[in-house]
Amino acid sequence: MNRRSVQFAAFLVLLAPVCAQAQGILVVENVAERVRLPRPIIIWPPHPPRPVPPPPISYKIKELDVQARLIDQVAQVQVSQTFVNDGRQPLEVSFVFPLPYDGAVEQMTLLVDGKEYPARLLDAKEARRMYEEIVRRNHDPALLEWMGTGLFRTSVFPVPPGESRAVSLRYSQLLRKHQGLTDFLFPLSTAKYTSTPPEKVSIRATIESADPIKNVYSPTHAVEIARPDERHATIIYESKNRVPTSDFRLFYDVGRGNLSTRVLSYRPGAGEDGYFLLLASPRIEADARQRPAKTVVLVIDRSGSMSGKKIEQVRDALKYVLNNLRQGDLFNIVAYDSAVETFRPELQRFDEQSRAAALGFVESIFAGGSTDIDAALRTAFGQLQDAARPSYVVFLTDGLPTAGEVNEMKIVENARGYNAVRARLFVFGAGYDVNSRLLDKLARANFGQSEFVRPDENIEASIGKLYNRIESPVMTGVRLQFVFDEMSGGEYAPPINRVYPKESFDLFAGEQLLLVGRYRRSGAAKVTVEGTVGGKPHKLDFPAALAERSNDESFAFIEKLWVVRRIGEIIDELDLKGKNDELIKELVELSTRHGILTHYTSFMADDSVDLRDVASNARRAEKRLDALGEASGRGGFNQRAMKGSFQKAQQAPAAAMPREADAAGTPFAGEVASEAQQAAETVRNIGNRTFFRREGQWIDSRLNEEQEKNARKVKQFSDEYFALAAAGGRELAQYMVFDEPLLLEIDGQAYLIEP
Repeated sequence: MNRRSVQFAAFLVLLAPVCAQAQGILVVENVAERVRLPRPIIIWPPHPPRPVPPPPISYKIKELDVQARLIDQVAQVQVSQTFVNDGRQPLEVSFVFPLPYDGAVEQMTLLVDGKEYPARLLDAKEARRMYEEIVRRNHDPALLEWMGTGLFRTSVFPVPPGESRAVSLRYSQLLRKHQGLTDFLFPLSTAKYTSTPPEKVSIRATIESADPIKNVYSPTHAVEIARPDERHATIIYESKNRVPTSDFRLFYDVGRGNLSTRVLSYRPGAGEDGYFLLLASPRIEADARQRPAKTVVLVIDRSGSMSGKKIEQVRDALKYVLNNLRQGDLFNIVAYDSAVETFRPELQRFDEQSRAAALGFVESIFAGGSTDIDAALRTAFGQLQDAARPSYVVFLTDGLPTAGEVNEMKIVENARGYNAVRARLFVFGAGYDVNSRLLDKLARANFGQSEFVRPDENIEASIGKLYNRIESPVMTGVRLQFVFDEMSGGEYAPPINRVYPKESFDLFAGEQLLLVGRYRRSGAAKVTVEGTVGGKPHKLDFPAALAERSNDESFAFIEKLWVVRRIGEIIDELDLKGKNDELIKELVELSTRHGILTHYTSFMADDSVDLRDVASNARRAEKRLDALGEASGRGGFNQRAMKGSFQKAQQAPAAAMPREADAAGTPFAGEVASEAQQAAETVRNIGNRTFFRREGQWIDSRLNEEQEKNARKVKQFSDEYFALAAAGGRELAQYMVFDEPLLLEIDGQAYLIEP
């Protein structure tokens, strides 16, 4: 095969403001045959892996490493990527870099195995012509995602079979700001075009600022954030043997003061409610003179089932907390089985003497006996007398109530009565034998949260992580309110609704608060933050602007994040208060529209299910919701853990399907496992839309039956097809990458795109 007959282009799209979509793609420009972008082959267990001979022309991305330094709204980025020719023929490749917008990138340098390659700038018109040519030739619509920008293109170099090429790219870019938040976007999603999942993908971004850094948040990836001081932060993301599904995005802001609040909004249409995201972050290190002293009561199950490794982990967790209390804090330890024992009869003021004595008490805790949850909570809450102090009860159990009061409802009612100071109860359920529904109810009735620790997880790590979060309260009993400049006398409905989390909360030093909700009123508003600081009322005001209508999908992730949390709240209501036809219907509609499938709605992945038959689908979901009656066991544990992950979601997932393991123990576990596999073939979440595969074609979930009947036909790869993609830009083109027939909604009109 000669040099001209096989040519490839690797596309590295740089930080587009809305939807950058490329990183390290090799595209065949073969005049003799069609060569599509490689995709990993999914083989579901229990089928054993089977050897698949590599095609003549193929490549994989072995490793992708991104190092970014963000200084005063300027990003200095270095990308290192290794490609491997795993096909049977030599490749001739060139690298192409589409530009997100004019003047965005400076000081671009490209090295291939240490050798610098020159690049030529093509304007948007030339670039689009090149994209269209490759798409037409290979009949692979994936490249549509990069139409509409200029690009740099390098000279050609070879990659022999079995060999690799290390590509290094360096550039600087001025980052964009939205409502005071700096927006860093790295195009990661197209690393999915590879013959096998990348062995490693890593991103390390450091932020340096002359002013204190406040909010740091990624809506796309679960990241680790280290903040050594107020002016530096390090953000790390890493995955292994996993195909990226979305670009990496990071928001941060800077400023002075003890608290920073930012509001982003998204409103898809002027005639419907919008969605908002509120970020709030107090200072990383609260002033010791202003930081209120707190009260912590640790309530530990020492029943017989806790023997062995569990009780050892609990002792280590208690030691960790005791070694991290602060001067002025009050504390006590309650150890319980069928009897209840306390470290001291009353709260102790933390100092070196009390710490040493408490550590000795911890060493004496051993497992044995039954489980009297009611008596343990009565003792713990009875210690708390001062409502002005931030008070936290950390409660751990690995079993069911078997001594004293054992009725679920009475235990919850009693706990609510014992809690006279509005203390926050953080509940840990360790292992599958807990009454997970009881623990959820206890946490909800006492202003706290529940966590579930799997048998193979470390109890010490879970409790330590919680304590690190609540270690330094800055403002307690926080309440938020939106105040608009003008209110019409005829407005009776609240302008802000369905806010999650919906209860008052506490803010802790270094913690990131993430709050989502819906809004009816748009325009300028004021966010009022009220709470208690050092035992005294405190009030702060921050400006906000809620969009009347969003012109693009830059912040469409807010809608999906709200949907995820709303689904968690619906399941929680159904779990704790019983079935409700209206809520079940809403659960089905949200799952269908947004492709967020739960244990109870994963049947949507079955391509024989009529998505528009809401009544029938609600009945199917209602039947599966019977599983919530299982309060204990592995099934009950997994359902509450899944529900909690939705309620506390920090990112809007590209797809949310229940894991097979999470359904284990439920009556429909086998169905969920089968549907999880089907979803890989029948459900796709792209951008802010969901597509379902039905009868050999993909259907946009936004379409109604009437729109489908009046669909306008467009031939794939025709002039009209490319004109449609060009007119809609990247925001629309990303939805036109299907190989099979596609029903797509564009401005209220349905288009049937046929191959």
